[in-house]
Amino acid sequence: MSRTGNQLARLESEEVARGVRLLLARPLLTARQDHDGFDVIRRRREPITKWFDYYCGWRVVVEPRAGYARLFKTTSRPDRTRPAFDRRRYILLCLVCAELLTTPTTTLDDLTARLPDFDSARRSDRNALNDVLSFLEEHGVVELNEQVHADPTLITRLLAAPVPPSTVDTVEALTTETRYDTAHRSLWQRHSVMRRLIDDPVVYKDDLSVTQLAFLSSPAGRKVVQTGITLAGCTLEERKEGYVVVDTDAIATDTRFPDDDNNAKVAALLLLDRLARGPATTEDLVEESRELLTRFRTWAKAYQSDGGADRLAADGIELLEAFGLARTENGTVHRLPAAARYAVEELND
Repeated sequence: MSRTGNQLARLESEEVARGVRLLLARPLLTARQDHDGFDVIRRRREPITKWFDYYCGWRVVVEPRAGYARLFKTTSRPDRTRPAFDRRRYILLCLVCAELLTTPTTTLDDLTARLPDFDSARRSDRNALNDVLSFLEEHGVVELNEQVHADPTLITRLLAAPVPPSTVDTVEALTTETRYDTAHRSLWQRHSVMRRLIDDPVVYKDDLSVTQLAFLSSPAGRKVVQTGITLAGCTLEERKEGYVVVDTDAIATDTRFPDDDNNAKVAALLLLDRLARGPATTEDLVEESRELLTRFRTWAKAYQSDGGADRLAADGIELLEAFGLARTENGTVHRLPAAARYAVEELND
């Protein structure tokens, strides 16, 4: 291959890797949100679509004229540690989407007037609606100015379930992928392992099934995994306890830890120091949080009130569990092996 050919091949592989990671971070990506990122996905949509289909069994739809790309991530084990909303806001999200499908352009007053059981005089209702509209705006589904402008097509693209919700009765049935019932076992192994590796911050061997571990341990399975992760521009780190996929460019990362962008993440990092000395009850960590709030009275003002220590500890623990750094069992919080990355090392003279 000529030098020019090598350069073009390298450019394509770099752009495919970037496109894969962009969609992992933002499964619904519009040209209005990220023009350059969407342009990469548009130009490399064929190899990007094939990557997700082969390695993860996920479908990608790219609509150049409509200006959006949608990765439909499906899983048999939904992540309950990071819900977008509480129950009230999820219900409101469904109601708002239903109204906007009927009337894509409307005023805020008209929209709220059509929402059942919504009282604009109640602050809690106004806050909930603001959160829902902000969520839809963040995902490029609506534009908010003097009016609410919605894209009905993008509304229908929000749900990523493998089956229509109207055809099932339970959440478990909603996430069931029947194609694996008759497919060869290796297909499920490949897809389920890759989904775990690229979607979870940490994958512990104890959390994998016997067949998944067998796939990762086999030369053929390991080659598939290594190739797929490399094509995505990431690296696979293996330790005795498990695996971590690292994106050094942080393109595929939707949230970071450690990070000082909010008080709960700072508290979570400090709580890890306490857990390094051994398991702790939730009450122990509440007391640890209370001491932090007392020592730094101008810090974490949202928690400097009655019950603030309880909320700060709860938010910190939730973050540690979401990042695979801790686990709560019977009211006791245990530090997990991946937390060793954040251990404080003592320097000797």
